[in-house]
Amino acid sequence: MHTDIPRLRQGGVGAQFWSVYIPVSMAGDGATATVLQQIDVVHRLAERYPETFEVAYGPEDIRRIFADGKIASLIGIEGGHAIEGSLAVLRQLYGVGARYMTLTHSADTEWADSSTDAPQYDGLSPFGREVVREMNRLGMLVDLSHVSAEAMHAALDTTEAPLIFSHSSARALTGHPRNVPDDVLRRLPENGGLVMVTFVEPFVSEATREWFAEHDAAKARLESLHPGEPEAVEQGVEMWEEENPRPRATLAQVADHIDHVREVAGIDHIGIGSDFDGISQGPIGLEDVSTYPLLLAELLRRGYSEDDVAKIAGLNLLRVFDQVEEVAAKLRAERPASDALIGELDGEPKGEPAHEGGSH
Repeated sequence: MHTDIPRLRQGGVGAQFWSVYIPVSMAGDGATATVLQQIDVVHRLAERYPETFEVAYGPEDIRRIFADGKIASLIGIEGGHAIEGSLAVLRQLYGVGARYMTLTHSADTEWADSSTDAPQYDGLSPFGREVVREMNRLGMLVDLSHVSAEAMHAALDTTEAPLIFSHSSARALTGHPRNVPDDVLRRLPENGGLVMVTFVEPFVSEATREWFAEHDAAKARLESLHPGEPEAVEQGVEMWEEENPRPRATLAQVADHIDHVREVAGIDHIGIGSDFDGISQGPIGLEDVSTYPLLLAELLRRGYSEDDVAKIAGLNLLRVFDQVEEVAAKLRAERPASDALIGELDGEPKGEPAHEGGSH
């Protein structure tokens, strides 16, 4: 693992989102119950180590917990499949602490296009736009990591609050579909949102991205040559890897992505979104959570001011979170919660949900 309490302290971490990720294969098959179990883990972590962690529900909590010398622990849902097409579930997940939701993960939801799946909705369906609006009303950060470029633009067209990319980098430097294209970066100043630059190696290094693409192609060829022979495929893949060593991403390349986002969007629109423990290994120089200061030192070496580095290290995220909560307070005063269902907004009314349980 990349994270434990001693290394968090060594890395100077004052707040972080714990991802309550569940596989996309669980969509429609107990997803909500499983994500609730993941949320429970975060709460129990804070209960078990109260001297170190405290669950944060908003920017003022983060500031207070940080001032108390603890690590503010926030909850982020990675993948809109967790709400199973229900705004009621979205609201209840917010109620137990979820403060961002990534609209998709590696596959499309029923209402949003993923960057790594075949497009279905030209970005967002009508229900997908309703999800964004309801997240705005709740005060939940809308996260565009994992979504298609069309979904990024659709969300920017729909939202009334700043958006985030919780763990993405710049597509101009590394051509992975998970990264953010420049035409989206150019819209961030008007929206107020930010890209939390990630450490995922094939998103950081073009050479590493190309290696993974070639690796997948080699594996596919071996599977076609050896159908039903997984051992032969595995041996062939191992031989290919020996002949084609994987190039590694570096801390300097992560800083290059920060440079690019600053150049296109500006210093106020950058954060850090490592994806530690969601990856097998970090870039050279960013091996675990203890190494964050090395990245900040590299930025200082490149001429960033201390104020600039403070923004990247957390103040930009706090500013976004403040604005999201301001928008939510305004919207809650203006409009009630939406009762929309996927079918209603797609023109297929599903009827009213039954209620037969009485009061208890």
